[in-house]
Amino acid sequence: MGQKYSHLSLHERKLIFNWFHYRKMSIRKIGDLLSRSHTTISREVKRNESQYYVPTYYPHSAQRYYAMRMRRRVTKGRLSNEGTKQYVINKLKIGWTPELISGRLKLTGEEKYICHESIYQYIYKEAKELIIYLPRKHKRRRMKYPSRAYVAKTSLKTSILERPEEIDNRSIPGHWESDSIESKGRKLALNVVVERVTRMSHITKLSSKKALATKNALIKKLANHPNDFVCSVTYDNGSENAGHLKVNEKLDCKSYFCQAYHSWEKGAVEQVNGLIRRFLPKGTDFALVSHKRIGEIENILNSRPRKCLGYKTPFEIYNEICGALPS
Repeated sequence: MGQKYSHLSLHERKLIFNWFHYRKMSIRKIGDLLSRSHTTISREVKRNESQYYVPTYYPHSAQRYYAMRMRRRVTKGRLSNEGTKQYVINKLKIGWTPELISGRLKLTGEEKYICHESIYQYIYKEAKELIIYLPRKHKRRRMKYPSRAYVAKTSLKTSILERPEEIDNRSIPGHWESDSIESKGRKLALNVVVERVTRMSHITKLSSKKALATKNALIKKLANHPNDFVCSVTYDNGSENAGHLKVNEKLDCKSYFCQAYHSWEKGAVEQVNGLIRRFLPKGTDFALVSHKRIGEIENILNSRPRKCLGYKTPFEIYNEICGALPS
């Protein structure tokens, strides 16, 4: 009988990482120490390289990739239910992601449930013509890598580092994030403001990206909400936010600023910006986009279920908290 083969364990992967990354041992030496073929070690390192702090082999990500490959070994029928298939296709075409579709099915039971992974597999293996409806439209699926951590400098304005913990962890509503999206030629812009708990979003077409236009847009949109639903606004360090003190005075709220080059610290509005770009791609001239169309996009986003909201919509969560929509 031939030699019995067993898959590498997480413990062995940790040893490989330590010996290969820190001790700089050769592949053959590591194979000898683990009583494994050097080709097994070589294949393990090459197929599981991750882009973390530096591109190299990491044991925990390697274990995740291994688990993913094992799950893919068994091919199951995808979207065999005709009602579910049509539901998935219709929602993809209006901009919903597979995760939103799956989560909404689980919440409402409108059709037979299917997980988001099966939807992705259906698209990439059986219905590639639907790839164009995915957010990134990648021709091939890509693995997600951990993002790198950064050390931040303290902002000269009221820093986001001074923002209370209850705002950071989204335990109370009424705290907003503001950002701008530039038009082709950078003459016009959109102001986008998003509430951190409900993900309620407002979009305003601006005649310029100057501070006065941004200030007026924020006051006009946020003044429609109850006073206790506008407690703070978090900005980046762009010059268009120079009027934040006047916004604070008018709305009786506070302002916080992200650290320089740390736009990801206001991730809620950055995520919504990405959704808006699906309707208004980079290079769009906002002069050709009507205020009515901007309002339609805002309504679509606030009617779109979110995974972070338990697959409810911002409108639904806002109604639960405030009992009425802004006029």
